[in-house]
Amino acid sequence: MGSAVPRAKPVAVGTPRTRAADPKPAIVTAIVSILSGWATAVIATDLITGWWGTDPLFCVAVGFLAAISAAGTIAGVIALLLRRRIGQLLIGVGSVVAILIFASLFVAGAKLPAVVYAMPLLPLASIGLAMLPDTTRWSRTG
Repeated sequence: MGSAVPRAKPVAVGTPRTRAADPKPAIVTAIVSILSGWATAVIATDLITGWWGTDPLFCVAVGFLAAISAAGTIAGVIALLLRRRIGQLLIGVGSVVAILIFASLFVAGAKLPAVVYAMPLLPLASIGLAMLPDTTRWSRTG
């Protein structure tokens, strides 16, 4: 039997909701950035302790670069996990400075274990992961 009053039809109001961003790319970026920062700190410390007696100016420069890299990486990881877009930029800056520290290994002519020569892949991976479209999507939805 029919109803005398027609039923209401739902109508979408406002802008359509986008699907929630996947947090996995941001989490992986944060983990790789933390590992990269740790590796950079280890190498910077080794350079400073090994070269302090012969070239203190070089050691001060490496220490300054390590401080800038650490500040950029730590602030970038925190900002990224808080879904701030600036986090990607800070991770990139911290990683580029970390690459400069690794490059100083070659300038200094340091003799190091083979695994150390693979460590610059960590800051490169941090930059790549921070610039992924999924990581950007995560940052924009916060």
